[in-house]
Amino acid sequence: MSKGFFNVPVPKNEPVLSYAPGSKEREEVKKMLETLRSAEVELPMVIGGKDVFTDRKVRMFPPHELNHTLGYYNQGDSSHVEMAIDAALEAREKWMNLSWQHRASVFLKAADLLVGPYRAKINAASMLGQSKNIYQAEIDAACELADFYRFGVKAMSDIYKMQPASTPGIWNYNEFRPLEGFVFALTPFNFTSIAGNLPAAPALMGNVVVWKPSKTAVYSAGVIMEVLREAGLPDGVINLIYAPGPTVADVVLTHPDFAGIHFTGSTSVFQGIWKTIGNNIEKYKSYPRIVGETGGKDFIFADNTVKIPELTTAIVRGAFEYQGQKCSAASRVYVPKSIWPKLKQQLGEMLSTVKMGPPEDFTNFINAVIDEASFNKLKGYIDRAREDKDAGVIFGGKCDKSAGYFIEPTVILAKKPNYVTMEEELFGPVVTIYVYADEKLDETLNILDTTSVYGLTGAVFSQDRYNIEKITKRLTHAAGNFYINDKPTGAVVNQQPFGGARGSGTNDKAGTLFNFLRWVSIRSVKENFVPPTDYMYPNFFPEKE
Repeated sequence: MSKGFFNVPVPKNEPVLSYAPGSKEREEVKKMLETLRSAEVELPMVIGGKDVFTDRKVRMFPPHELNHTLGYYNQGDSSHVEMAIDAALEAREKWMNLSWQHRASVFLKAADLLVGPYRAKINAASMLGQSKNIYQAEIDAACELADFYRFGVKAMSDIYKMQPASTPGIWNYNEFRPLEGFVFALTPFNFTSIAGNLPAAPALMGNVVVWKPSKTAVYSAGVIMEVLREAGLPDGVINLIYAPGPTVADVVLTHPDFAGIHFTGSTSVFQGIWKTIGNNIEKYKSYPRIVGETGGKDFIFADNTVKIPELTTAIVRGAFEYQGQKCSAASRVYVPKSIWPKLKQQLGEMLSTVKMGPPEDFTNFINAVIDEASFNKLKGYIDRAREDKDAGVIFGGKCDKSAGYFIEPTVILAKKPNYVTMEEELFGPVVTIYVYADEKLDETLNILDTTSVYGLTGAVFSQDRYNIEKITKRLTHAAGNFYINDKPTGAVVNQQPFGGARGSGTNDKAGTLFNFLRWVSIRSVKENFVPPTDYMYPNFFPEKE
């Protein structure tokens, strides 16, 4: 076989298209929306490269249009989970032994398909299935997923180049082996790119994967699998299953070949999985890798030197883009009393221009929340804030699920910093503001740092460089992604590696070398070109007389 040291194509972040009126991409995605709306699809599971159908059909519908049917997916049971594990293990040897450049080629091709012939389809599927407006879909489903694949290939090649030093007569080198078993990818509804990256990252490093997407993001998951199959992903490398979470966990987390989990979701689910893995630790052939990004109670902290229009825009974008359904969404804001009247006025003026409705109307900034459970939970918090003496709803707050799960962008004013919506993750278009006394900046920083169990994202807004440095240092552990004079959302692959610590996860920074290292097991090899022939070291010889 021909050999070579291969340089991978230099990755660049995929440009985000504008979808402005009259643009080619706008017309293409509008036609795709019409196409997808006009037909009901049936999505099978994909196990060992085969489409698997069952007698349990689950209806898919847009969160913003409950009466419209997008199609049905085939729900599996424990037997299908076992089938997926078997298929993965059967594919393992051939996939792990495939030359790395051919593994790379699969995902490089998938990236080009995503931003080429599949761009409109992956965006439209995310718009319909997850109620994303076109801009949010574009940066997520098309651009970020392509970035994950392209920069993932670069990270893989960089890892393979990480080699130890050698000395005269000795050659040392590292082999980066895939994990011994299969990896389980459990993915969320809110980012199509995360759903596509979590199974792909381990697979790129030579692992085989069982992938369970969120039941509210099956529609776009089906398109991701379609892209990967067209890109040439061999059968059984990634197996897509649609089964209830507990059913999947009962099989996966007790299997002796379970080698790791790549997770994004709630903190409570992740902690439960971690406990289960600990309880089953003696069953596994090796210690499973546990990689997870979970929740956040993300903050914006402003001092009295802030520029009000910048802060206002950051609050509206950071809290309400994609209905606040981002792990990084601004959820609590701390502002000094001296600027509050002006900020409140400008915030109200800006929110009065925000439009809400289905994403098919490109002028709508806010769309529907993902499902009825989320709607009911958020409405409960809003209703409570209206009645509590320690809080009040100052903007928005209307909730309507007659046609879709719509909740207005809502601003709660908390009279105390430990009010419930300042502490608990809501995951919706609700932000809580606490007004602090200007002279109590340091005290308020301490409150901010100890209020939440999370440590995902945060932002400081100030024009005082001394304050910026002080606040940044004081909040060192409060956020894994920290922003200065910018909203705490919108991390870009290879620019702001994303992840948090504390209750927000293992901070393994998706899309980076740090994350990809978790999916390999290193073997260090030493070759001695001239082995010794005597066991004696110099110190054992007697002194010469």
